[in-house]
Amino acid sequence: MVPTSLSDLVLQDRDAAGILRLTLNDIGTRNSLSEAMMTALADALEAAANDTAVRVVILAANGPVFCAGHNLKELQAARTDPAHAADRGRAYFERIMTACSALMQSITAHPKPIIAEIDGVATAAGCQLVASCDLAVASTDSKFATPGVHIGLFCSTPMVALSRKVASKHAMEMLLTGDPVSADRAADIGLINRAVPAAELAEEVMKMAHKIAGKSAATVAFGKPAFYRQRELGLAEAYDYAAGVMVDNMMANDAEEGITAFMEKRAPNWRDS
Repeated sequence: MVPTSLSDLVLQDRDAAGILRLTLNDIGTRNSLSEAMMTALADALEAAANDTAVRVVILAANGPVFCAGHNLKELQAARTDPAHAADRGRAYFERIMTACSALMQSITAHPKPIIAEIDGVATAAGCQLVASCDLAVASTDSKFATPGVHIGLFCSTPMVALSRKVASKHAMEMLLTGDPVSADRAADIGLINRAVPAAELAEEVMKMAHKIAGKSAATVAFGKPAFYRQRELGLAEAYDYAAGVMVDNMMANDAEEGITAFMEKRAPNWRDS
């Protein structure tokens, strides 16, 4: 069935623990990041950010391909589209790449932890999507690649996310050769957290999600943005910044409750504040 609306492109399901599953659902285009798909995913993520009932987001996909990256047919059509004929599609390409970059940054900046659940192939901007998520678990059959070099289009924007999760030489090997890497290799180089048999994938991801959902949402909200901000700073600046975050965190109700509960040897009663 071909998706006919934005809500069909990204399916949503939330459980009682506040775990929201977003499922890419455009199998016909290999879950490509078409303009419509990026809009649907951005809208779903924004709604999740503003929903206090959501504690963790899982990003999954239907079909054998997690995400094939940009919709090349859509991009190529812009070259000859009368609406873009004057500049051979340049303005359209700029809009799409800007939208994709904004989508990836919104994942990093998202107040809730986002876990990628990959059971299939993630290539180009699809690999970028995986690298942008906070955590990632894949089936052992999954593969990852930045193959743009094969078609004369270096994966420059996927490179940004990839190079922040994978050591330079591993990232450059993927970018320069375009060769796919296995899930086990992806785990070894830090692109994903772990690879598990496909039959165990959903259970493994849910176990991780429930573990995180059981923590104080306020504490997680202190920690996630601090992690990404501090690593872009010099050492002294990072410590100054992180010390300030720790002080603010110490003033939170849940820090007081958590420390008290630890000292009293009981489970904490989180207030998420």
